[in-house]
Amino acid sequence: MFGFLRQRRRASFLAANPIPDALWQTAIDLPLFIGLTAEERERLREHAAWFLHTKTITPLHELTLNDQARVILAAQAVLPIMNLDFDAYDDWSEVVVYPGQFLSRDRYTDHIGLVHEYEQHLAGQARPEGPVLLSWLDVSQSPWLDGWNVVIHELAHKLDMRNGDANGRPPLHAGMDAAVWKAAFSEAYNHLRRLADHDMYSPIDLYAAESPAECFAVFSEYFFETPHALVTHYPRIYEQLKQFYRQDPVNRLPAVRYRPAFEPLDFGPVIPTPVPGGWA
Repeated sequence: MFGFLRQRRRASFLAANPIPDALWQTAIDLPLFIGLTAEERERLREHAAWFLHTKTITPLHELTLNDQARVILAAQAVLPIMNLDFDAYDDWSEVVVYPGQFLSRDRYTDHIGLVHEYEQHLAGQARPEGPVLLSWLDVSQSPWLDGWNVVIHELAHKLDMRNGDANGRPPLHAGMDAAVWKAAFSEAYNHLRRLADHDMYSPIDLYAAESPAECFAVFSEYFFETPHALVTHYPRIYEQLKQFYRQDPVNRLPAVRYRPAFEPLDFGPVIPTPVPGGWA
């Protein structure tokens, strides 16, 4: 009953508050969305409108995000859940956006209970039970079909976290075989680790060899940006992600990488962020 009422309220909101045509056209014309059908574009538009309605987007350090920038961010964010439920992101509520890459101070507890702190420069971060942090400069450079998309990467982590800590095994849909998922990702992850250990060429960014969680997030980027690379080199991964995201991007995207003629010369200032627990 409550689910039905929630769906009706959402449908009523979306009917009354569509993303304006001019703003939507600017987003949907980006290379990332090549090949979407008219029906898929409309579904993506509704998901993006709901994302903008339900998520607080907080720009920091004098960054200003106009409506066009917010729509471009939202469209990338909801592409992974275009064919999933509107509630796939309902367990978090904020996107914090920095002008450029930021310095993150984090903590972890080792096996004997000692707490350690460390710093790292990031383009994005998905905090457990907290916000998604993004560099706007990297967000704006993400939809170019080059296999790298910070928005999709961090949102994949959020999907992974829906059943606990990010571990490369998000909640699977009914009918998906957890053993098949584990076998496919374990094989790919171990292969990438061997390539990284021996400093060998990899068709996939070897950041995927950092951990099972990063493996899932990096493969998700490639799935939506350069799916032909997965079909060629890791077909079992492509099949699992096709089932998980309920999309088949290899049939809509060209089998080439795309980058604009320009390249950023500077990734912007590095801004410090609070340690976990420091967010209001």
